[in-house]
Amino acid sequence: MEAVTTPAEQIAAGSVLHAGRLISQIESGHPQAREVLRALAPHCGRAQLIGVTGPPGAGKSTLVAALIRELRGQGRTVGVIAVDPSSPFTGGALLGDRDRMVEASSGDRGVFIRSIASRCASGGLAAAVDDAVDVMDAMGKDVVIIETVGVGQGEFDVAGIAHTVVLVMVPGYGDALQAMKAGITEIADVVTVNKGDSPGAEQTVRDLAAQGFERTGPDGVSRWKVPVLKTSALRGEGIGALVAAVDEHYAHTGATGWRAAAERARRRARFNAFVADRLQEELLKVAGESLDDERLADPYGAAQAYVDALLNAHRRLTGPSGAAAVPGTENK
Repeated sequence: MEAVTTPAEQIAAGSVLHAGRLISQIESGHPQAREVLRALAPHCGRAQLIGVTGPPGAGKSTLVAALIRELRGQGRTVGVIAVDPSSPFTGGALLGDRDRMVEASSGDRGVFIRSIASRCASGGLAAAVDDAVDVMDAMGKDVVIIETVGVGQGEFDVAGIAHTVVLVMVPGYGDALQAMKAGITEIADVVTVNKGDSPGAEQTVRDLAAQGFERTGPDGVSRWKVPVLKTSALRGEGIGALVAAVDEHYAHTGATGWRAAAERARRRARFNAFVADRLQEELLKVAGESLDDERLADPYGAAQAYVDALLNAHRRLTGPSGAAAVPGTENK
């Protein structure tokens, strides 16, 4: 048997150490992370991705812990990416929420939990989460759960990553109304009212169910009626039904081609992000070296001229006579 030597091989073999190290490099923008992610690509695309979102205080972390227990009871391995608010001093993730989930894993090798700091940058956050998802996917996790900070732009970004988005609400119509106003219900595939043993839970379920939430697939034809469930994460009630609803949605999107279209959109978004990051890094470096103080006296004009020159060069490269110079266009 050949020895496992590269970081990608170690991760594909399930190494938590190497996976954690790579996610740290992803967060810090380390150039080496790109090469390892490329090597992991053949090992990705098998995990079921679940997003868990909702307003602060809805009990998302407690619910994720309950989901871990349920999924492990079904024999499925689980990865968790907990998106935490950034520390205002270090920029690192605050691990309070993560600590609440650790009990659910209790040293279980079938569970890998990792926090990622939001750093108040939704675009960068989405890219980091996307990459971290691939790391856990490549490790062989059957299910990867992404728990978000709360309701905001980051939730809409993460919705483009997860196969199924679970919106966690709490009893009280005011909270439900606020979620609807924020537009968060537009990305929900399954809604659950957590803390279901609290007063008003049944009424909140009825209020939300009465809205008749429905999602339409990318083909504009296939539809999914969003179920509204009730759970009590602390008591472990309704968790099995929630997993069943998530699995039903996953099967539905697979059968209708919805998931395949979403995966194509995800890959295109990642391509755009990688290109944008690399171009920004390299082109700004070149621009900084080539522009003197005199040209920078008019920064707007200098920027416009620089971008126009780049676009003209790109058109020449990718035109009929230059298409073959672009990787992947030789046979088009």
